[in-house]
Amino acid sequence: MDRRVALVLLAVLGTGVFLAGLELMITAVALPAIVADLGSWTELRHASWIINAYLLVYVGTMPLAGRLTDLWGARRLFLAALVLFTLGSLLAGMSQGLDQLIAARAVQALGGGALVPVATAAASHLFEGHDRPRALGVIGALTFLGMAAGPFLGAAILDAVRPDAALARLGIQGGLLADLAAPSWRYVFYVNVPIGVVALAFGWAATEGWDTPRARARADVAGALLFTLAVGAVLLGVTLLGERGAPGDAGPDPLLVSATLLVLGAGAGLAAAALGLRRPDPFLDPHLFADRVFSSAALVSLLTGYGFATAIVGSAVFVDRVLYGGPDDQRLALGALAGATAVGALASGWLVRHWSLRAVTALGLAASVAGLAWMGTWTAAVTYPLIAAAGGLFGLGFGLTVTPRSTAAVEAVGRARFGAASATVTVARMIGMAVGLAVLTAYGSTAIARFSQEVFGSPDAYRQIVPPALADRPLHDPLVVGALEAWAAGKAAETMVALFLVAAGVTLAAVPAGVALGSRPRMLRDETAAAAAAGGVDGDGAGSGGSEPTLAL
Repeated sequence: MDRRVALVLLAVLGTGVFLAGLELMITAVALPAIVADLGSWTELRHASWIINAYLLVYVGTMPLAGRLTDLWGARRLFLAALVLFTLGSLLAGMSQGLDQLIAARAVQALGGGALVPVATAAASHLFEGHDRPRALGVIGALTFLGMAAGPFLGAAILDAVRPDAALARLGIQGGLLADLAAPSWRYVFYVNVPIGVVALAFGWAATEGWDTPRARARADVAGALLFTLAVGAVLLGVTLLGERGAPGDAGPDPLLVSATLLVLGAGAGLAAAALGLRRPDPFLDPHLFADRVFSSAALVSLLTGYGFATAIVGSAVFVDRVLYGGPDDQRLALGALAGATAVGALASGWLVRHWSLRAVTALGLAASVAGLAWMGTWTAAVTYPLIAAAGGLFGLGFGLTVTPRSTAAVEAVGRARFGAASATVTVARMIGMAVGLAVLTAYGSTAIARFSQEVFGSPDAYRQIVPPALADRPLHDPLVVGALEAWAAGKAAETMVALFLVAAGVTLAAVPAGVALGSRPRMLRDETAAAAAAGGVDGDGAGSGGSEPTLAL
């Protein structure tokens, strides 16, 4: 392929992974507005699947897409992924209810889950020699840059896009067009459509006559279905914890349903592992976990993913429900977290050239735990600069763990299984994020139900909450409403603080696994030694081949 065409295609591949990274953070910013429009905060368990459905399908799609790239070729799979992602974005923007939006998000995730592994494989085939790690570095960096851009773009859309005003100027007061065009959160999804269409056109043209090699083998579809069932059942079971049936409800006990789902998830997971041990090309290879370093890397990814989801969604909910902040406040809070994550991820690639993997990981985990512990001190009086600082500290620490865990994982299994190792570590992070969100949802929903009962349990229940001077005023009196909002903000702060502290503990539990990741990367040591033997060591002790560890990103 002509180099200029290859660069155009790299830009298209980068656009795809940028959109995949953008999607998580931009949706987190819009989540409060979506819940307020399509439901209410009493439906938090239901609304949480706006994100968890995306994570679940994403997790199930990513390893399978990596395998299908080898079987079908990257071209057709990448173009199909772009079509699905763009279609899902359009359907999400058009959704008129929570169920429609959740289904549309699943379609989005089918495309988004395939974009990253397919783009990585395509970039590996497009470039050779020293150009290959640079190309893979571009793909990896754009994923995190998409995450960093999400809060800023999401807040800008929510703040600047005013479809209601535009429709009013046109004399449109209702009907299908108004339902599809307003409110502004819809454009958080619509923005992906023109970008996806342009990327699809360029990708189609640039890849004419080109594709990656294809292998003859079978994809482990049964393993993928069992694994997705396992993760989905566990997530739903955790989400339902604390749910109470309505008085007089003859349906099954929610606790029994939750326990059944957890047992079903565990059984499906064991079945997927057993099937993987017998197949030569499993969906996720259980044999990889026989290596202590690889298992440690996956565990670090899982536990830090839990903290990452709690920090992202928890910060968004705190700003909205405790501080009653707007889009600009969301942009400051989540933008600092996402931007620091990108900085930390880039810095970790440089640090592993000079420090051991365990040292960089320990530094990242320490910063992550400190950031979450700092979030655990927030109250309704906290200022936005302090929120941004705490989120930034956590994001920097999380980013610092990215390269060490990925490098340790791929080195533990060897070059022949780079793809499987990278996909497994990424899937572990996504599962951790999904579980973190499920726990946040379960605890938050239970707390909201309890608070609602305290306020609305009886006609006079609210009088026990408001100051005595307001006890004789009606419920809808502005002063009473203000007092109840202040009380609710304090209770919401207590709830979120507890979740942040739990996430800090979960992240702290990753320290032993982080210490087990080992010393400097073997690839770097071997190449440095080879370069030294050839007289090609540079000033910092890294040889000319030292860029190779970028593959681990």
